[in-house]
Amino acid sequence: MEVPVRRVGRDGGGRGSGEEAVAVAARLTPDVVLMDLQLGEGIDGVEATRRIAATGVHVLVLTTYDTDADITRAIEAGATGYLLKAERPEELFAAIRSAAQGRTTLSAPVAGRVMARMRSPLPTLTDRERDILGQLSQGLGNRDIARALFISEATVKTHLGRIYHKLGVDTRAGAVAVAKEQRLLP
Repeated sequence: MEVPVRRVGRDGGGRGSGEEAVAVAARLTPDVVLMDLQLGEGIDGVEATRRIAATGVHVLVLTTYDTDADITRAIEAGATGYLLKAERPEELFAAIRSAAQGRTTLSAPVAGRVMARMRSPLPTLTDRERDILGQLSQGLGNRDIARALFISEATVKTHLGRIYHKLGVDTRAGAVAVAKEQRLLP
């Protein structure tokens, strides 16, 4: 089976933007779009996935990012499948055919992570809590986090309290350690 391919990006390579991917998908109406999560300027691969999937096109994420947070966000955005770039070519082609038929496809390591998470669910952090946790992991204090995210220090403290509760910790270092252990941070 011959599969026509259109690569989005500068001169057919490089990192294209999410907006460009959405526009090309709208113009070409493909059966399947292969989507990376990290794109150039503008919206990321998850938001591009959300917009493309909303049009009825199947989106198969093909990326090197395998954190629980990335997998969950992509699937929640409507991805038909999630593969890692280390897949063998024949597995990739089988996944594309499967996605074209609307069937879910996960690479073995991703399926294992999803199953493990289903058996022992991780805490669900909001986007803002993940933002704060990311800033926290860089060693920033409340004042610097507040400035970086354009929120008040009181709001940072409120979010930190929620993060501590969800992660079952009582210190900043504990929150960062658990987040890294559970792969909640990119």
